[in-house]
This record gives sequence, structure tokens and C-alpha cells, in this order.
Amino acid sequence: MTVLKLIQKRIAPEQIFMLSVLLVNGGNYIYNLLLGRILGPAVFAEAALLVTLLLVLSFVGMTFQLAAAKFAVLFENDQWSRFRYNMYKGATIIGVLAMLVLLFFASDLQQLFQTTTSSMFMVFAIGIPLYFVMSVNRGIYQGKMAFAKLSTTYQTEMWSRLGITLLLLVTLPYEPATLVALGILISFFFGMLPTDKNNFKFDKTARLTAENNKMVSTFIVLTACYEGTQIIINNSDILMVKHYFEATEAGLYASLALIGRVVYFVAWMFVMILLPTVVQRKKDGLATAPVLFKYVLIITALSATIVTACWLFPEMIVQLMFGGEYLAISDLLWKYAMATSLFAISNIFAYYYLSLDHYVPVIISGILGISQIALIALFHENLSQVVVVQIIAMAILLLFQLGYFVYKNNSTKNIKIKNQ
Repeated sequence: MTVLKLIQKRIAPEQIFMLSVLLVNGGNYIYNLLLGRILGPAVFAEAALLVTLLLVLSFVGMTFQLAAAKFAVLFENDQWSRFRYNMYKGATIIGVLAMLVLLFFASDLQQLFQTTTSSMFMVFAIGIPLYFVMSVNRGIYQGKMAFAKLSTTYQTEMWSRLGITLLLLVTLPYEPATLVALGILISFFFGMLPTDKNNFKFDKTARLTAENNKMVSTFIVLTACYEGTQIIINNSDILMVKHYFEATEAGLYASLALIGRVVYFVAWMFVMILLPTVVQRKKDGLATAPVLFKYVLIITALSATIVTACWLFPEMIVQLMFGGEYLAISDLLWKYAMATSLFAISNIFAYYYLSLDHYVPVIISGILGISQIALIALFHENLSQVVVVQIIAMAILLLFQLGYFVYKNNSTKNIKIKNQ
């Protein structure tokens, strides 16, 4: 116990959270790698489709989480109580509606994505309301900087998904994709741990002031738009490849995306800390740009390292992670990592400005997200072409984000000079 307390004193909560996120990402990689090796490329394409659908839905979950994180910093007393009530109520209602939509269109989704069964979509749908409520929980922990609890909820979800899914695949004689969906569903219950009962104690007589209500509504709508554009950019390629290409090629591409996106998942760890930090510094009247510079430099260095490794050792990486069946995508590995790196760096800029209530980056990301879909729809003769058009789209996105930063920075300097 003495050693444990000494470690906790020496390591900041933010560092504990970073280590936890690295562990979660490692566990998620093990989960996907094991599925890829156990199921083979064709069946893995269906499992990867479910994971992608979860990421698609996460734009709603992340909207709830980021809103809860931001206003956990800004609101107090009755305003905070009423805001929590609205968040949980909204998460439940939207979750149930999303579940009903997915249940209704399960057969259509089976045809659209050429899967062997529609039951995988039905099982998956049942967990959506719980997933959104879980996101509100996480947002509260994030905003209050309760990183130990925030870390725990990610750990319980990830490790339970890994263990339960493998157990189901080994013991039950059903379609693998349906069993993967069941594993995802069960993991959401574990993701609710820990749950702070005080989060569910509300003062229902309280009402948000008109100013706060407008601020919350504006942030939620624009954050949902931005998260939606992120999902389009980060996942539309997998969905479109599943639609345009046959099962084996789609499975190969899913493995390529999993390896190439490692930098994005690392960047997400810094975004979780960046948002409440920037909001708090703005509230305290402190400079926020140093936080941006710090994380941009870190992500750029990590990106350069990963892209270089994928360029120098593509076959070794693919062989180690997925096995010989997937070697066909080794030549594309560094290119896909490049596209993801460009997106990850531009993402830091976007979240920084979202924290400061500047929403032009949301519009820029939306335009580029739609452009990426259009480019893939026009140019998909082979997997290489799909990757190249993404590099082009993400390079343009980063240039726009850098241009917006320079413009805002110069505008701020000019205002300060005039006021002197």
C-alpha cells in the first residue's frame, strides 16, 4: 500500500489516464488482431463492420461526452444538476430511437453491406441506449478531471469485450458476427462501472437560464456536426470499401485501417485532456495556445515515427499483427498511416477551437469529409486508389486548419495592438 501511495503521489492523474488509454488501445488492438487471425479476412470484414458501426455511432456518444465534460467545468449547483438531468434524459431518448431505427433497417443493412446475417445488427442495436448513457458518465468524469474513474470505465469495457467475445466464439455455435455483436453489447454493462450514484441525483425543479440553455444547445449542435464529420472522415472508407469490394478485399482493407490508425487513437488520448484543460484556462483568463503547441508537437513526432516504421518494415508489421494471409496490403501501410497522421494533427487544431467556441473548423471538416466520400465514390478501381485520395483530402484539411490558425492568431495580435 505504501508503494502504491508513493506511485500515485509521483504520477499525476493525467499521466495515469494516458497510461490507461495506451493500455485500452493496446487491448483493442489485441481484440481486433485476434478476431482477424481467428476469423480470416472474409469473416473479419463483418466483425470489423460492427466495430466501425460502433465508431459511427460514437459521434453521438462523443457529443454527449464532450458536452458533459465542458459544462462540468462551467456549471455549478442547480444549473449543473439540471444540465445532468437533461443529458441523461436526452441520451436515453436518442439511444432508444437509434435502436429502433437499426432494428427496423437490419435486413436492409444486411443487403447494403453484403453480410451473412441481419441478426448481428439487431443484437448490436439493443446496446445503443446504454452506450449513450455511458458516454454521459464518461463526460462528467472527464470534465471533473476524475481521471481514475474515467480510466476505469474504459478498462472495464475493453477487457470485458475482449474476454467475453473470445469466450462466445469458442463456446457457441452461431454466426461469428452475431457473437461479436453480443460481446459488444455485454461490454457496455461493464463500461458503466464505476457509476457515481450522485450523478443521478437531480434537482428537477431547477431550470437552465436562457443564456446557459442557448450556450448548451449551440455547443451540442455544433459538436454533433463536428463529430459527425470526424466519423465520415475516419470510417466512411471502411463502409464504402465493404460496399464496393468483395469480402476478402474488404477484410484486407479493414486490417490495413486497424494498423494505420494507431496514431489517431494515440491522438485521441491527448484530445481527452486538451478539452477540459483549454476550457479551464480560458475560464481563468490564461493563455491557451501553449496547450495546442504542446500536443501538436507530440502528435507530429509520433506520426512521423509511425509512418517511417510502416515505410521501412511493412511486411514485418503485417506478418506480426495479422499473419501471412494479409501481406497483400503491406505496400499500402505507410500511405494509410500518412493519411491518418494528417487527420490526427488537423484534429488537434479542430478540438482546440471547438473548446474555445470557434466553429469554422467544423465547417471545414464537414466539407472535406463529404469530399472524401465523393472522391472514394469516383475513384475506387483498387485499394491503392482509395488510400491515395484520402491522403489528398487529409492534406487539404490540414492546410485549411493551419491557415485558420494563422488567421485567428494574426487577428488576435492586431486587436491587442489596437487596444494598446
